[in-house]
Amino acid sequence: MIIVTTETVPGKAIKECKGLVKGSTVQSKHIGSDIMAGLKTIIGGEIKEYTEMLNEARQKAIRRMEEEAQCLGANAIVSMRLATSSVMQGASEIIAYGTAVYVE
Repeated sequence: MIIVTTETVPGKAIKECKGLVKGSTVQSKHIGSDIMAGLKTIIGGEIKEYTEMLNEARQKAIRRMEEEAQCLGANAIVSMRLATSSVMQGASEIIAYGTAVYVE
């Protein structure tokens, strides 16, 4: 599956537009991560536990979007975007979305 943030796939022609596809996940913080994050806010620096959690969440959302595109018969996703929102204290939603297309 080709996934790009541009409207076209360089060197490929879009033959068919399959439609909007998306994938999302809601991730919550872990108590152990919160303790480490609290310490990091005192001494400064990257909160690696949260970085890893959000990287994993982004990959899950992209994978789910890709699966939806495959079900539509697409072999590429153009104009892919990522968004995040807080759904409750301590939990965030990550959503990946784009346009599923068939390219040659």
